[in-house]
Amino acid sequence: MPELTRHTRQDREAEERRLSSGATRSTGSRGRAVPEPPDPMRTAFERDRDRIIHTKAFRRLKHKTQVFINPDGDHFVTRLTHTLQVTQIGRAIARYLGLNEALAEAVCLGHDVGHSPFGHTGEEALSPYVGGEWLHSEQSVRVLSVLEPQNLTWEVLDGIRAHSWKVEPGPHTPEGTVCRFADRIAYLTHDVEDAIRAGIITHTDLPAAAVGTFGKPGRDWIDAMITAVVDRSVKTGEVSMDPVLLEPMTELRGFMFERVYLRPEAADQQRRAVEVIRGLVEYFAARPDEVPESYRHEDADACRRAIDYVSGMTDRFALRQYERVIGT
Repeated sequence: MPELTRHTRQDREAEERRLSSGATRSTGSRGRAVPEPPDPMRTAFERDRDRIIHTKAFRRLKHKTQVFINPDGDHFVTRLTHTLQVTQIGRAIARYLGLNEALAEAVCLGHDVGHSPFGHTGEEALSPYVGGEWLHSEQSVRVLSVLEPQNLTWEVLDGIRAHSWKVEPGPHTPEGTVCRFADRIAYLTHDVEDAIRAGIITHTDLPAAAVGTFGKPGRDWIDAMITAVVDRSVKTGEVSMDPVLLEPMTELRGFMFERVYLRPEAADQQRRAVEVIRGLVEYFAARPDEVPESYRHEDADACRRAIDYVSGMTDRFALRQYERVIGT
């Protein structure tokens, strides 16, 4: 009969010694806010990965917008499918570079759990209420630390905090930086495919430099971009991408903002999203007793509790709530 052996946490921690010298070892973690005894089967980062997957916030991602608000088609990318694609890309890069795959996976799985409904339009709608810029990366940390406290390791929370390129300082681990690249690779490739599927752009509209550099949209692009990160990172000793290949990727991102994300035809839909989110925040801030108990955290005033509640809504739930409490 085939033999099965027990493969304990200590076994996998020992295997981490064979990772690249720059990799993050779970045994070297800065730990958790509340110390816990180690799990007999899982490393600290594997434990965090599992905790994130079982949160309610993670489940809600299936009905949150990536680009198209509350899409009717079954094949459009949602925040959940985006997260799964980011995780697959992040694991691939981490594995190729000899980094801690479990840490990269945990960061990628948790990076968007705090995202607002209606995509980045939702972030813009919430910003006036926080006296600056409302960031889904900060909200993701708040969800996993305060609203659905998981007592995650410092390294996982740090990677989630800084997965967005606009956040400084950047991640303190190479696995966190892997998530930055995986996120951008994922959304650029699948958003292009969604935009083509929706008839907003065609293959011939795509920047020639991107097509010439990365090939056909889809798996060819993902393979080429992952390879560009891996090859450059091996040369430099830090997670990075060859500037020559980064240029057409940046051009593609600019093209997507102009032709897809900020296209004039989407203005009415975006205005509606802002109206719904701000209407709900103001309604629940004025009626704090209607905010569910799980969002009434002691560190938050009525407006913060309303933001926590509304930012956690799915697209369709936000639309239903707006119709119920405010009307059309």
